[in-house]
Order: sequence, then structure tokens, then C-alpha cells
Amino acid sequence: MMVEIYSGPLDVKEILSKWLDEIDGKNWGAFIPFVGIVREEDDIAALSFDIYEPILLKWFEEWQEKAKQRGAIVKMAHSLGDVPIFTSSYIAAVMSPKRRAALTLIDEFVEDFKANAPIWKYDIVDGKRVYAQSRSTPMIGAGLLSKKD
Repeated sequence: MMVEIYSGPLDVKEILSKWLDEIDGKNWGAFIPFVGIVREEDDIAALSFDIYEPILLKWFEEWQEKAKQRGAIVKMAHSLGDVPIFTSSYIAAVMSPKRRAALTLIDEFVEDFKANAPIWKYDIVDGKRVYAQSRSTPMIGAGLLSKKD
């Protein structure tokens, strides 16, 4: 499985280096990463994340199949728990023999992740964890947080 879950902020250099080592000597023409960094906004000190792993793994397996059909591989790392501002909570990467396929896939993957991955975001403000509803995307079938279809 190429989805990795870490407690706290991600070590971007270590993760990207590890992923690059995995493709060393292979015939990949493109390695395109995306690194999400917690921004300073709305007086937050950090973001905090909950993940529902069974649905995340199913969602990610579907993306692996989409990537495979295009001759590519998708990788992902995400934080669980608290992630201070100016540190990373999310890394995705696409490896592909062709640049255009990788560029298209990374864009589609990151956008779909934002809309459909079962990861819930909380603001840490004044030491308190508050659901970040105004910056969260409703999901189909997610009870109170579901989209109205």
C-alpha cells in the first residue's frame, strides 16, 4: 500500500527522499510531488486531523487502479493528530514514464482528495480543538456532514 499515515507533522524531506529512492534506477520520466502546508489563518496555532482508515484505503486503492491504467503510480502521506502552522500535513506524488500523465494525475488526485478523502480537519485555537466546518468539504454518506443529493 502506498498511503502512509504519520502522527503529527510530516518530515517532507525524509518522505520525498524515501519515495525517490524507491524509483531509483527505474524508467520513470516524471516524479511530481505536492506538499500541503498548514497556513497561518484565523488565529490558528495548528490543524488537527482524524482519519477513517478503512474508507481512506478503499478510496486510495481506486486511485491506484486509475493511475495504473495510465502507467503511473500514486503515493500519499497524511498526518493524524496535531500539525502546527508552517509544517506539512499532506504529501502526494505521482510517478510516471510520461510528464503529461503525471501532471494531469497529480492535479486530479489532489482535487479528489480534498473533496472525497475521509479526513476530518479541526482548528487548534487557544489550545482548543474546534471542527473546521467552514473549510471542510461535505462528503456523500457522511451523516450530518453529508452533501445534500
